[in-house]
This record gives sequence, structure tokens and C-alpha cells, in this order.
Amino acid sequence: MKRCYFFCLVGLLILQSAFKAPGQLPDPQYPNYVVIGAFQFKKNAVKFTNRASSEFNATYEINPNRNLYYVYILKTGNRQEAIAEALRLQANSKYADTWVYSGPLGSDKGIVRGSDINPVTEQTVTTVTPTDSPVTEPEATLVEENDTEVMQPDEVVIEEETAVEPIPVAANTEKQKNFFFRIYRADNNSTQEGNIDVIDVERLRKLGTYEGNKTVQVTSPGTASGNVTFLCEVFGYRKVQKNINFSNPEGEDVVFQDDTYQVPFELVRLQKGDIAVMYNVYFFKDAAIMRPESRWEVNNLLEMLNENPKYKIKIHGHTNGNASGKIISKSEKSGNFFSLTDTKDGFGSAKRLSEERANIIRDYLIANGVDASRMEVKAWGGKRPIVDKMHTQAQNNVRVEIEILEN
Repeated sequence: MKRCYFFCLVGLLILQSAFKAPGQLPDPQYPNYVVIGAFQFKKNAVKFTNRASSEFNATYEINPNRNLYYVYILKTGNRQEAIAEALRLQANSKYADTWVYSGPLGSDKGIVRGSDINPVTEQTVTTVTPTDSPVTEPEATLVEENDTEVMQPDEVVIEEETAVEPIPVAANTEKQKNFFFRIYRADNNSTQEGNIDVIDVERLRKLGTYEGNKTVQVTSPGTASGNVTFLCEVFGYRKVQKNINFSNPEGEDVVFQDDTYQVPFELVRLQKGDIAVMYNVYFFKDAAIMRPESRWEVNNLLEMLNENPKYKIKIHGHTNGNASGKIISKSEKSGNFFSLTDTKDGFGSAKRLSEERANIIRDYLIANGVDASRMEVKAWGGKRPIVDKMHTQAQNNVRVEIEILEN
């Protein structure tokens, strides 16, 4: 009787799955992706991802049901957060065709097809046209990395892009206002590159990220209070936070001119006791080797240390979880810190991996003239996670932090 009950139950589950409407998603199961491109050919997806990585933490994966490679810059469990970011990119970047995809990516092919969503109408898009065409030039060299193909940085061909016209200043409305976020150094008044995160104070969620030192159109949080926080984090400088009411943006340093609210962000170098996360330093999977897009932030650290010889730092390494596993390291004779060439394979604990990742940054700084006595390394493994290791944002646990010991 138990056997009969078991097979009846299995049959019922199969029937329930078979009659699930195409595109119907069990919301807790699949995340939402902000997609900036879809490609028929993997090589094109790789090249596009490498170009986009200069601005975002871009990644590509196969959409198994459409058989297209999706390049995305955000993965989140909150659909409205994804839609808000897609709208921001459409309005304030060259990625005007950005959309949201909710469903499986990778090898997880099944009856659930996922949904491509137009962020403006929030309606399902039935057809996605790839933006590439058959590639006729020779194939680029690819390196297999745990079933993920990563193009070597020396092989990436950066194609010339047409200049993007600046966003025209539009009339301010209740739903959208023009802002100019001026980011500059306090000591010499020089302009600094950086972005501003806009946070909805009531819902405690990020509404979008906007480029500094240019006019951008910021979308209203849509809350009763209208309160938002503007957050500026440029590596090597202390975080600057400003609280403003979107409906009536006022403050002693806020200037309204030419239909634009100008908000200044004065940056001060990190001081003794400060700890800064290197948000834009990424590592290859299972490797103590940095991805090419990490160069900019590591060079910012180098610039900071060269600027003030009194700086002494501690480099903290963190992983997601404490499981032991494979560790790919740079060989002793190799001078390439950003490529999976001339490497060696090993095995070790998560703590060892976090130590080797901190050491690769230390070794890069030494190779570029920083005295080793100015740096210490601390390995934490997975002991200090930001979120649970199974969270959709668990990749944020994999990070390096810089602590200022002396300045």
C-alpha cells in the first residue's frame, strides 16, 4: 500500500509540473537579471562582457530555452529593483535596450521558460532578437575555467565605439528630476571619477546607480515621504552620504541651476582605523588571480600608497563559506596578476584561498614599487560573511578589504 501511495504521489507531481503554464515562474526559485545584450555566438558574448566590465560587474550565461547568451549586470531576488535599474540604464547609459529576465540561466533547462520583461510596460516580451551575426574573424583564445569560458585579457579586441550623446536636460517632474553629482577631492579640488547610489530610505533598497560629474535623470522613490540617501563610495576615500527629500531637494550645499540640482561630494582620503571594501576587485573561480576588470581599483590603491608614503595597510581576504577545495595560483615566475596563464593547481581551505587572494594584491603592489613592510595580510576564510552563503547576493561575501593602520 505504501508503494502505491508513493507512485501516486510522484504521478501527481509530474502532472502538476506538466500542466504548468509556459513562462510561469515560482518566484522564490529564480532570480531577476538586468540584461544588456543577447548573443547567438559565445565569442560575441565574451567580447561584449569584457567591454561592459569596464563599467559594471558584467557576466554572461546561456538562456537554455532561447539558446542565446545573455549578458547581465545585476542579479537580484527583487524584481522591482531589477526593473528600476533597467530603467536607469535605458535613460542614462548607452544600453538603451536593457530589459529584465526572470528565470533560469545556465544549464538549468526545463519546462519553466522564464520571462523577458520590458521595464517600461512591465509586460512580457515574446521575442528576443540577438544583436550579433556570424563571426568571420579567427577565434580568440579561450581558457576553460570550471565550465565557464573566460577570454584572456591580452586577446580581447576592444572595438571603437561611436560617441554617446549626453542626455538632454528634461523638465523636472514629480517622477524624475535632473541632478549633477559633483565628485571632487577636498585637498586640491580636482574632479574624481565615481558613482552615486540612490537609496530609498523607507524601503531600504537601492533605486539605482548614477555616474558622477554629468547631468543624470534620477527617478522618484515613489514613497509618501520622498526621502532618499545619496551615497558616494570611491575607493581610497571616505564614504560620503547625503540625505535629501526628492520632492523638494534642498540643503545648504544644494544648488538649483539650469533646471538641474547640483549636489557636491567632497572626498577625503582614508585615515587610520578606516576599512574600505574593494568592491571592484574580482577573482576567477577557485583562483587567487584577479580578473582583468580589477586593474582600475587595484591601481587606485597603488596610487593612494604612492601619494602618501606614511600609509601602512592591512589586506583582509574573505570567501563565501568555509569549504575546502581547488585553489588555482599564479606560478612564482609569472608576472601576470590578471590572467589564467602560467598557473599552478593546488588544494586547500577557504582560509588559505582568502590568504592567497590577499597576497596576490600585496604581490602586485610590491611588483609596482611599494615596500613590503608597509603591508600586512589577514585571512578570514568565510568567518565574516556579509550575507548568508546561500543568499542570491552571496558573491558579495567574496571580497578584499583594506584597513588603514597608519597614515
